[in-house]
Amino acid sequence: MKRLLLTGFEPFLNFPINPTEKIVQALDGKEIAGYQIVSRTLTVDFSQSGEQIIQAIQDVQPDVIVSLGLAGGRQKVTPERIAINCNGGVEPDNQGYVPEGDPIVADGPDGLFTTLPIQHMIDDMKGAGYPAVVSNSAGTYLCNHVMYRALHYVKQHQLDVLSGFIHIPASHELAIQHGNLPSWSQQDLEAAVTICLQTLGNERA
Repeated sequence: MKRLLLTGFEPFLNFPINPTEKIVQALDGKEIAGYQIVSRTLTVDFSQSGEQIIQAIQDVQPDVIVSLGLAGGRQKVTPERIAINCNGGVEPDNQGYVPEGDPIVADGPDGLFTTLPIQHMIDDMKGAGYPAVVSNSAGTYLCNHVMYRALHYVKQHQLDVLSGFIHIPASHELAIQHGNLPSWSQQDLEAAVTICLQTLGNERA
């Protein structure tokens, strides 16, 4: 059976819960659209997260890579169009490190585009009643870092593997604890991600 590597992140910054972690735990081992889901939770650590997703790719040897990240403040599910070769921002990772705009991969391309069928994913989510839109910036934090590392590895090794990143809003549980975030139910977040994975099955049928 084909394998789909699904990754999420641990809690970080002032977010005591990360709904992506709960989604990947819930979907791990399931079969969706002909793919066996193999899940991993990544740390929020510039020195480790990229290595963790590369190790997961090597271990799982997936046909598709879908990484999930929390975008606290966004109201829609937002598949990302591009990752840029830059670690930056003003917020520290979970080890307290704040990058200063250094490249993710020395001499790597300035940007790498997703190979996921993101417009079809959006159309399918909207058709099911879930707000979704393409995002043209994954930022420069760990989400962008992981997206870039996975795409670069696939390109470098000339793998026939689709890869990309999807940001999701906060869950109600997180919004209550945080105090001021737009949010979805965890059930709806999981359902929207599942629709994206089902879209992949349709694309590669």
